[in-house]
Amino acid sequence: MTRSLSKSNAHFKKAITRLPLGVSSNFRYWGEDKTIYVASAKGARITDIDGNEYIDYRLGYGPCILGYADPRVDAAARAGMDVGGVFALSTEREYAVAERIAHMVPAAELVRFSNSGTEAVMAALRVARAHTGKDSYVVVEGAYHGVFDAALWYTPVENWRLGAGDPHLVPYSGGVPGILRGLLHAVPMNDADRLESVFKAYGHEIAAFLIEPIMGNCCSISATREFLRDARALCDRYGILMIIDEVKTGFRVARGGVQELFGVKSDLCTFAKAMGNGYPISAVCGREDIMRKFGKGVVHGGTYTCQSVALAAAEKTLQILDETPALQTIADYGTRMRSGISQILSQRGIKHSFSGHPSMSGLFFSEKPPRDYRDWASSDYTFYEALAPQLHDLGVLCEPDSREPWFVCEAHDERCLGETLNRFETAVDRVVRSAPRPASAPFTKYTT
Repeated sequence: MTRSLSKSNAHFKKAITRLPLGVSSNFRYWGEDKTIYVASAKGARITDIDGNEYIDYRLGYGPCILGYADPRVDAAARAGMDVGGVFALSTEREYAVAERIAHMVPAAELVRFSNSGTEAVMAALRVARAHTGKDSYVVVEGAYHGVFDAALWYTPVENWRLGAGDPHLVPYSGGVPGILRGLLHAVPMNDADRLESVFKAYGHEIAAFLIEPIMGNCCSISATREFLRDARALCDRYGILMIIDEVKTGFRVARGGVQELFGVKSDLCTFAKAMGNGYPISAVCGREDIMRKFGKGVVHGGTYTCQSVALAAAEKTLQILDETPALQTIADYGTRMRSGISQILSQRGIKHSFSGHPSMSGLFFSEKPPRDYRDWASSDYTFYEALAPQLHDLGVLCEPDSREPWFVCEAHDERCLGETLNRFETAVDRVVRSAPRPASAPFTKYTT
């Protein structure tokens, strides 16, 4: 290994004495000797406290769509700071940002702001229940909708095999009340027949179908246009609201998000991440008749909602995404990176495929990308898990878990691309040379 984490390791030993796992998010903990602490970031690059520089394809799990410390957004944020911060009152800028969102997303007839994607989805589900008078909801297997109890359920397909029946929903966390399981139904992505069967059986108690059409925490596994069309029709037929979670796809895959990309209109939708280029802001949007229930029987609020710094940053970020070719620049980079990676892997006879949008790509070591989370279990994710640490050592920062996409930002440039592909090639060759891997490693299907 060429990278040293001696300072990060030393800091971890201090941090663990005051912070559980030495961090403030479970997902930032990579192990006692692998957890990285950031010193600074600019553009598409991060530098850790050991002085290691990384080309970053995590981007805070997607928010930094223009790059770290973007001067345009940061200047706007500083101007927002001059406004004063938090008032327990509103400002004119709230309307301006809501108007921009409505212009970009036709489904956003009305807008309410929050601070995080979790908060936005919580609000969407609450108002959907109030509007319909029903409590249950349907999600897609493998989807992620935030860190609140109603969403912290998943299907552990790692040990599931075809023919064993449906994988069981289990809580993702301790402390999630088991009683909530009775409110939740899960269906595989792209299975309209299964969705209809659930609607037929339980439609009288289902308020909403909650879906990420491109699953941001599950390899960017994507819905098909046909499935979304069918899902939209089924929701209308059974009186169920369609909530499209665009926390990760919103203002990233298109100006109007995944709804523009796939030609579908939600009843409610949620946004966060890219809309503030890293500043904490989110939104729940939707049909006027539903959204008007906020304040008329449905509670929604938050002390720090629409604080002036984040709101100003969102205004500038959305302006840039709406009025410049930034999103095309990002997509073009992602397409070229995919092509370069594919060439490297193909030259070595390694089966692979991509899923999702070029701005947030899932990389799979199988001939075809998965149609649903169950398919992911049959891909050679162990090759990815061997590859990721090699990339980190070489200064390319991707998520260690194969289920997290590679995010691209506007600041990724030609130098980033060339260095990424050169380092990717080196990392692949390192993994190949280390084969065979331990017999305990499942799904070892790659060939050289």
